[in-house]
Amino acid sequence: MRDDRGFTVNADILAEAFGLSEPEVKAAMRGGLLTSRCEVGVEDDAGKWRLTFHFQDRALRLILDETGEILKRVSFPVRTKATPDRRTPAADGA
Repeated sequence: MRDDRGFTVNADILAEAFGLSEPEVKAAMRGGLLTSRCEVGVEDDAGKWRLTFHFQDRALRLILDETGEILKRVSFPVRTKATPDRRTPAADGA
């Protein structure tokens, strides 16, 4: 849903994406463990918004129209700082 303050995403959508209960979603958001980013579409994507939520090593990306209707939903793994970069050789040369 969208109003003059921005978008509201129901906790059940986030709970399903991250394998949490709704109270856990709310607690993770209050604690800064579940974060979000909102980007506005330009040119061909004008009138659309991309909301990306991050929790631990997972992300949920929602593409929304101007009313807040979800047009596309994608969940995917993300690399965290604790995840080793497999593109670089190990420090011991192995």
